Amino acid sequence: MGTPVDPVPQLIRQALADASNAPGYPLTAGTAVLRDAIRAWVARACGAGVDGLGVLPTIGSKELVAWLPTLLGLGPGDVVVVPSVAYPTYEDGARLVGATTVRTDSLTALGPDPRVRLVWVNSPGNPTGRVLPTAHLRKVVEWARERGAVVASDECYLPLGWDAEPVSVLSPEVCGGSYDGVLAVHSLSKRSNLAGYRAGFVAGDPALVAELLKIRKHAGLIVPAPVQAAMVAALGDQEHADAQRERYRVRREKLWAAFTGAGFTVEHSEAGLYLWLTRDEDCWDTVDWLARRGILVAAGVFYGPAGARHVRVALTESDERVDAVAGRLAEF
Repeated sequence: MGTPVDPVPQLIRQALADASNAPGYPLTAGTAVLRDAIRAWVARACGAGVDGLGVLPTIGSKELVAWLPTLLGLGPGDVVVVPSVAYPTYEDGARLVGATTVRTDSLTALGPDPRVRLVWVNSPGNPTGRVLPTAHLRKVVEWARERGAVVASDECYLPLGWDAEPVSVLSPEVCGGSYDGVLAVHSLSKRSNLAGYRAGFVAGDPALVAELLKIRKHAGLIVPAPVQAAMVAALGDQEHADAQRERYRVRREKLWAAFTGAGFTVEHSEAGLYLWLTRDEDCWDTVDWLARRGILVAAGVFYGPAGARHVRVALTESDERVDAVAGRLAEF
């Protein structure tokens, strides 16, 4: 269903243990070593320049997604734009502050609405695995800047491009070398199997990051010191991330072949940790058909009305269970 099952790499576990004697309060801003590690990783993975880049560790990425409208001071009368098929927490965050959510993948559908304060983009997408083109992301950033809105890009699956190469909103090709009004949200849950550590970060507009930091200090939204040390180890090591990516690649190939062989159509899914599948029927009929064969998937309607004829299959299962799924589907 989406939670990692593979072991936490030993070098990360050791870093956590070595930092476990932490009697004092940790820094909300993150240690200087962690901030440097985040900037270095963003430079490598996102093609971003580190000059003028604000960074801030977060308690996983979901926490920031849920609370970003609150932290930005949004409220009733404001509009938050989310993808038409999207991670539910984008809308939950808007609901927490009483803002209005608009689901759309098209800027033209928004018109000149001056109430738009926050635009979420997600590439590679959850649940679809869709990769947004550079030109589209650039237009979103330009559109938002003209209206004084913030673009928040959920890039948790950025390192997992398969049939397409995802691009970060922090890339100069997208943001034009300026981070004004732009935030990128990242997580180590999938890259490094750290979902249980709650290890994430946000990077982008230094003025916005400074405002987030100011509020987070008072709200107690602080990443524990041992987890900060573990993040430094994780961000500095590419070998374990490459090994995990290879595990997901193999599982993806097996599941893709198994589901298409059983009559499913895979749509998008060119990146990320999911296959977006359809049999051109109500998603609950598909969920039921698979459940009767001992296979659990997520109903597409969880992610919005536009997903009502799809289901989401995660690559985050053990090799043994992936093989079992393929075996069960081969029987029908």
